[in-house]
Amino acid sequence: MMKFLFLFIFMIPLSLNIKFYWLNQFFYFMIFIMLMFNFSFNYLFVNISYFLGCDLLSYIMILLTVWICSLMIMASQKIYKMKYHSNLFLFMILMLMISLYCTFSTMNLFIFYLFFEMSLIPTLILIIGWGYQPERIQAGVYLLFYTMMVSLPMMIAIFFFYYYKNSLDFYYFNNLNSLFLYLSMNMVFFVKMPMYFVHLWLPKAHVEAPVSGSMILAGIMLKLGGYGLMRVMKMFIEIGLKINYYFIIISLVGGLFVSLICLRQMDMKSLIAYSSVSHMGLVLAGIMTMNYWGLMGSFLMMIAHGLCSSGLFCLANINYERLMSRSLFLNKGLINLMPSLSMWWFLFSACNMSAPPSLNLIGEIILINSLMSWSTFSMIMLIFLLFFSASYSLYLYSYTQHGKIYLGMLSFKMGVVREYLLLMLHWLPLNILILKSEFLILWL
Repeated sequence: MMKFLFLFIFMIPLSLNIKFYWLNQFFYFMIFIMLMFNFSFNYLFVNISYFLGCDLLSYIMILLTVWICSLMIMASQKIYKMKYHSNLFLFMILMLMISLYCTFSTMNLFIFYLFFEMSLIPTLILIIGWGYQPERIQAGVYLLFYTMMVSLPMMIAIFFFYYYKNSLDFYYFNNLNSLFLYLSMNMVFFVKMPMYFVHLWLPKAHVEAPVSGSMILAGIMLKLGGYGLMRVMKMFIEIGLKINYYFIIISLVGGLFVSLICLRQMDMKSLIAYSSVSHMGLVLAGIMTMNYWGLMGSFLMMIAHGLCSSGLFCLANINYERLMSRSLFLNKGLINLMPSLSMWWFLFSACNMSAPPSLNLIGEIILINSLMSWSTFSMIMLIFLLFFSASYSLYLYSYTQHGKIYLGMLSFKMGVVREYLLLMLHWLPLNILILKSEFLILWL
């Protein structure tokens, strides 16, 4: 796995030259294909070199990271056209790629923590450097301090764990019955997911971020929390059985509240960001049940949400680049102007509400099974959660596509091939992966 790390490092000069903007994206696709050749088909760690090695869980998260990073470059053509520090932009994406690659491929808890924290910095620079409104500074501070506040206890917990076990390899994790350690280790993942009550940084960061920032936040950064929990939860089996139900209740009730908040949003990006909180609440509840179905369903849902949410942000950005507004009051009647784009709006809205044949559907079915087997009372929350999930997806679609066209638009240009390709590269894996979904449920 070290060879890929060197490959990313050798790409640094390429990213600093503005002439090679599209060549960078081509290289990401090439690396994606090379990683596919090294694919791990089971739960064992393979390709171990130094502290790096991958099992099926790591591999799929790395593949998702490379895929989303390449699509970020494709979505950000405006930065290249306007010559808006595009070489620095490519460098930031590469730094993000390296830190996320190391986060997912390491087998050591401290190195995981180190790169987990490092991935914050390029994201922060993306939001503050290329965001649209002056509030992006506040959004960046929210993002940084929410995570920093809970990451220090995790570092102390890691040091304690090393003192206690003399090793930080994932392989040696076993039961630790300590509430203090449980909260210290897991709160950073709850904030990253984000769990209801500690989710306020996410809508803020999404709304102020450029399209690339929103894509990486929705596609990968939220998944870091789920990935971390899946790795460390086997340390807390005993204490988890006693207190996990608090977090399941917070996730399900919070998911319902956030779904209701979605129904009254007037900003497209804000609506998609809140829907992420709702979906990740379901993922967190699935992980917290600590049964096989729960972990499988959460993993499937994380992959599906990464592709679907990222695609929706791309759609919102395509509208924003034309109307210069994200308001649902102004983005109306677009089916009259761009009917072909309306089809993509419908397809992604359908995926967001878990319509077949999307990966979201199989993820939600498994999560419902998991939560129902954990407690039949969770059915009450799940019914409302799934109903409102469909409600806000339809609300987003019907509000943007139907109604009278806003006549204050000065000019309008139709969709270009790059945008349709970008959307197709989000939608195809999301709906084709259901045919080989056994790979996503064999990693445990």
